Amino acid sequence: MNLTNSLQSIPNQVPEAAREATFHLFLGIGAVLLFASIVGWLLRWKLGRENGVVANLVARTNAWWVMVAVIGIALLGGQTGVVVLFGLVSFFALREFITLTSTRRGDHYALLTCFFVFLPLQYVFVWQHWYGMFSILIPVYAFLLMPFLACLGHETQNFLARATQTQWGLMICVYAISHVPALLALNIAGYEERNLLLVVFLILVVQSSDVLQYVWGKLLGRHKIAPNVSPSKTLEGFLGGVASATGLGAALFWITPFTPLQAAGMALAITLMGFAGGLVMSAIKRDRGVKDWGHMIEGHGGMLDRLDSVCFSAPVFFHLVRYFFTA
Repeated sequence: MNLTNSLQSIPNQVPEAAREATFHLFLGIGAVLLFASIVGWLLRWKLGRENGVVANLVARTNAWWVMVAVIGIALLGGQTGVVVLFGLVSFFALREFITLTSTRRGDHYALLTCFFVFLPLQYVFVWQHWYGMFSILIPVYAFLLMPFLACLGHETQNFLARATQTQWGLMICVYAISHVPALLALNIAGYEERNLLLVVFLILVVQSSDVLQYVWGKLLGRHKIAPNVSPSKTLEGFLGGVASATGLGAALFWITPFTPLQAAGMALAITLMGFAGGLVMSAIKRDRGVKDWGHMIEGHGGMLDRLDSVCFSAPVFFHLVRYFFTA
């Protein structure tokens, strides 16, 4: 495809149907958050500010208000707004990841290339809908070039570990996350210019699964799945959260090109991958001896603490939709 034609074909405005559906979704989310805020205020009034559980609930609710507002503003900007938002998200997530790795002075060339070449290029190709490039830029060109750049730093100590950490950070924080705005590039018959709702579906189902797993775990959790990796994850919480989020996904079929059964299947796939992502990213934190990836989001830790499940679910969701629902 000619570059000029590809740029002209990019829709930047949110069509009326998608805007209306998104408005109703955010209205429902706002109602839930308002209810949570009222409950938190009543519990704080009754139990006092020093109660740790109540304080955590209030902090998380306040953080969700901010995150929903930011996502809503990005959606109003159409494709460009979503691409810019997730480009910034990838930048902050990669910074958190690299901060916890054992990089040395010799890795500076590779790191500069990660942040200021491959990261922006990945999102430019996503913005252009250039699947042939954004699908291979990082796993092929970046993976081959970065170890070479590290060699130019003349540091051989722990070279393999350092190169692998940088590659893994770029893969998770940039390549995987970029598949969220890449959903806008999919050409689905009868669903034209509504792809923004696929982004909403993915984020809503995956994040709801995390919350519901936490809630079910607190209510019924008895059997820990991986106590040395993530002590709070229980079998009961996992099953309850995945089942509830799958039901939510089925209920949201009306914003997708899927039937209710297909929406349930998609929701099941991305919640399972989200759980895997949360567990893997928790293992990395335990290895580095930290509780959170950072402190960027009050009540939620760092950017990666909120996106660990999205990192694994977004690429899988993108390719399932692309394989089964595009021409």
